[in-house]
Amino acid sequence: MELDIEGGERLQKVLAQAGVASRRHAEKMILDGRVTVNGETVLALGTKVRVQDHIEVDKRPIKRTEDLYYYLLNKSVGVITSASDPRGRPTVVDLLKDVPVRVYPVGRLDYDTAGLLVLTNDGELAHRLMHPSFGIEKTYRVWVQGPVGINALETLRQGVLLEDGKTAPAIVQRVSGISKRTKEGAKVDPLEILEVTIHEGRNRQVRRMFEAIGYLVVKLERIGFGLLKQKSTLRPGAYRPLTEEEVKELRSNVGL
Repeated sequence: MELDIEGGERLQKVLAQAGVASRRHAEKMILDGRVTVNGETVLALGTKVRVQDHIEVDKRPIKRTEDLYYYLLNKSVGVITSASDPRGRPTVVDLLKDVPVRVYPVGRLDYDTAGLLVLTNDGELAHRLMHPSFGIEKTYRVWVQGPVGINALETLRQGVLLEDGKTAPAIVQRVSGISKRTKEGAKVDPLEILEVTIHEGRNRQVRRMFEAIGYLVVKLERIGFGLLKQKSTLRPGAYRPLTEEEVKELRSNVGL
């Protein structure tokens, strides 16, 4: 595996800065196949890595020495969950321009999905928060063209068969149903609001789950990420630092 990432640091330099070995010895460790990045063995000395990459030497994660920063963002619809976008669309990193270091999103929210997103330069924490084996729950408020039948709810609760496999069981609760009317007063299909909690992180998972059982998601917002919950004071596009207690609890939840 060889990565050539703009703005990244050479892997041997990162290993040396983390106190693993001298840069020359780190190069030998790479060539000997002892180093992995995001689970893949790296053999090329030109490899560059970023803060969010998970690096292991001899199957042991390395710890970086820089100051660590943690933020919670209320992402707006129309913002890309990425550090950059070739099409020039606004990104979540653009929203944190006054943060003193480069931070990276933990997982992703789609362009048309709003809600809570953690950004950090703590690569080990980010890796564990995203890995499904640690079971970090994500809760979404879902506006669906309904009404949603009881059989459909049970399918969500038992797991939905998607093209990339069956999902883990979800926690599903009804919030409310809203009957909509046109300006002429004629009834149209109502929107039902549900809350869905999952611990996986597949691409567009919640939308695909509902599509698979025959329902269209009209609006989607993440209102919970682990212990972090939606706060009315965090307006769309705004962010705040995580408290020391929040960071401590997040790290504890993933064994750090």
